[in-house]
Amino acid sequence: MSPPLLNVNSIEVIYNHVILVLKGVSLQVPEGRIVALLGGNGAGKTTTLRAVSNLLAGERGDVTKGSIELRGERIEKLSPAAMVERGVIQVMEGRHCFAHLTIEDNLMTGAYTRRDGKAAVAQTLEKVYAYFPRLKTRRGSLAAYTSGGEQQMCAIGRALMANPRMVLLDEPSMGLAPQIVEEVFEIVRDLNTKEGTTFLLAEQNTNMALRYADYGYIMESGRIVMDGEAKALRENEDVKEFYLGMGGGDRKSFKDVKSYKRRKRWLA
Repeated sequence: MSPPLLNVNSIEVIYNHVILVLKGVSLQVPEGRIVALLGGNGAGKTTTLRAVSNLLAGERGDVTKGSIELRGERIEKLSPAAMVERGVIQVMEGRHCFAHLTIEDNLMTGAYTRRDGKAAVAQTLEKVYAYFPRLKTRRGSLAAYTSGGEQQMCAIGRALMANPRMVLLDEPSMGLAPQIVEEVFEIVRDLNTKEGTTFLLAEQNTNMALRYADYGYIMESGRIVMDGEAKALRENEDVKEFYLGMGGGDRKSFKDVKSYKRRKRWLA
């Protein structure tokens, strides 16, 4: 087997020199795959993505132990700009479009680091519009006056304008209607299949993420507590009960609930 595109090996992340957030997180992302990082709010998913894209410094965070390798190269000390040059682009949670710019101007900011000429950039823009026809319709509208779904599409499209090898996608379903969420995930799968773009996505919507991912890691309290092929995780009884809201229907008392919580063996 070829080495993974991304290899995160037992990293520890501390904020403000005192707050330990990640506790020995390890994961791998093979090239050309969709890998999901799953778990509830506060599990450490966003911090993991920021560690990979080297955006921790802006939040006064630091990788204090372990290593992160991209194609075998240690990258913990690189700048975010250097990560972009290596083809790693993060789509932030909450979309973060430039509200005072049009949709097309927002997309063009993603091509700022391109050095392959205007024709190549224009070709990429048309490709983005082919994947997101709604953006082409709204290309002249200010981002502030577009819907949450359109802003999410704009944020992903802006990342694609940089010709990424890997996209770090943080909570793409947040605040979106179920139909729009499905549309966004369908586009992610198309980009993976047709363009070969690798995705590492952090997502609370476990059910949706496991439908589209190849492999999944489940996080709790800053640790990886379970991982496996997406299909196997979907069929795992613990995952069904704790993350997919399935099973456990015969519990009738608080005592049963406490026993049920203790079944999270990985928290012991």
